[in-house]
Amino acid sequence: MPIAQPLSRGSGLVLHPTSLPGPHGSGDFGAGAYHLVDWLEAGGQTLWQMLPLGGIGLGHSPYMSSSAFAGNVLLVDLYELERRGWLTAEELAPPDFPSRRVDYERVIPWRMERLARAAQRFAQRATAAEREELQAFRGAEATWLPDYALFMALAEAHEGRAWMDWPADLAWREPAALRAAREALRERIAFWEFAQWCFRRQWEYLHRYAGERGVRLVGDMPIFIALQSADVWAHPELFELGADGRPTVVAGVPPDCFSAEGQRWGNPLYHWSAHAEEGYAWWTERLRRTLALVDIVRIDHFRGFAGYWEIPATEPSAIHGRWRPGPGAALFEAAARALGQLPVIAEDLGLITPDVEALRRRLGFAGMRVLQFAWGDPAAGGEPRFLPHQHARDAVVYTGTHDNDTTVGWWASADEALRHHLREYLATDGRTIHWDLIRAACASVADLALFPMQDALGLDGTHRMNRPGTATGNWAWRFDWTMVPGDTAARLRRMAALYGRLPGADGLGAAT
Repeated sequence: MPIAQPLSRGSGLVLHPTSLPGPHGSGDFGAGAYHLVDWLEAGGQTLWQMLPLGGIGLGHSPYMSSSAFAGNVLLVDLYELERRGWLTAEELAPPDFPSRRVDYERVIPWRMERLARAAQRFAQRATAAEREELQAFRGAEATWLPDYALFMALAEAHEGRAWMDWPADLAWREPAALRAAREALRERIAFWEFAQWCFRRQWEYLHRYAGERGVRLVGDMPIFIALQSADVWAHPELFELGADGRPTVVAGVPPDCFSAEGQRWGNPLYHWSAHAEEGYAWWTERLRRTLALVDIVRIDHFRGFAGYWEIPATEPSAIHGRWRPGPGAALFEAAARALGQLPVIAEDLGLITPDVEALRRRLGFAGMRVLQFAWGDPAAGGEPRFLPHQHARDAVVYTGTHDNDTTVGWWASADEALRHHLREYLATDGRTIHWDLIRAACASVADLALFPMQDALGLDGTHRMNRPGTATGNWAWRFDWTMVPGDTAARLRRMAALYGRLPGADGLGAAT
């Protein structure tokens, strides 16, 4: 049986829900998300890709979640909780939050306090049907929810200290200590279960709405998770930890032309032999839960499954690491036996060696091609294999990703040699460079074409989502509909029609 599920031709946008318009300080699963789906449908777009949907971690990054399974409760639509009678209109009168960025320091406590009020009122006045629905959710998510809710309650009780610094009986999960903690913290445990139920309910409504309108949701799964997470605490045997619970080695990438010291991410690495011994059950469950939420999943840092950069935890940078073999195809073969064909995009950017490409091809997963990386001197990071005439069907072409500058910002900072190459290749003067790259992406033979919302809007580099290697100021970008030119959806639809990316198109610019 082939492992990869084929991906039908289409195009769409990259936009995290936090970037959506909305009155409560950040985008969420409320009216703004449904309006975006309608706008995508009107624009002939069949894909909406977002960043990881898990809880945010250090620097508000969605790539440092406290759980591989739980959702980000800051995305819960508070108005839906009001409609259920768990919040009042007065409680939802928003402070003067900025509309074009997320002020996390203000938004997080404000939203979390309202979620807590909603949980209290649910406990007081929920209907029998609502209580049964929550109980059914608890049963369906029993493989991860009890550990997650207890972990979050304990982390609060210990004022955010790392789990290995908790009292030893809690850090190492002695049964009597866990029973006592569940009793002492039952209200906060109930809160975290309630919040996850709200996240899941609302997401499932949005997912169904998008599917009915021909929009496939593309999720993002980080390969690594945070040390301060329910998964590492509950399953320390699956990670490379010392006797004190701290990592002996951590994740990152080696030095390259972009960074003389490489990148030391600091996530704990997997104890791959332990995963193999359990038949990759934890990974299979992780993929199962992710694919229950989204239609396609982008797996971040795919190269780490072929080989990963192991850095001693005592090293302050990534320089003194070494390559170690990953699990290879065995992990995905085990998952496919349990789950069937996997609709996966493999993030194969960076230092891609022949073994990584061989693994991707063996599995049949679509790789990534980023147009901003296509032009320029290879010695300075240019990737000629990303040029449109080099693309293959089993690929996803992006103008840029959340880690790139916007296309307008990238063009503004490009040197003259790169600009000359683009002018010749795309027959452009650069005045609408964002549309030039979107057109090149749509025209590509690659099955999927995706572009950040910032590129569809022609925004400059002040609107980028993330600057890799910087610890603060990221993940906060938002837009509002006054920033969207009135012809944008129609222009996207014309391109989707011209290049065979409309639903039901035959790939030659005509509908079948």
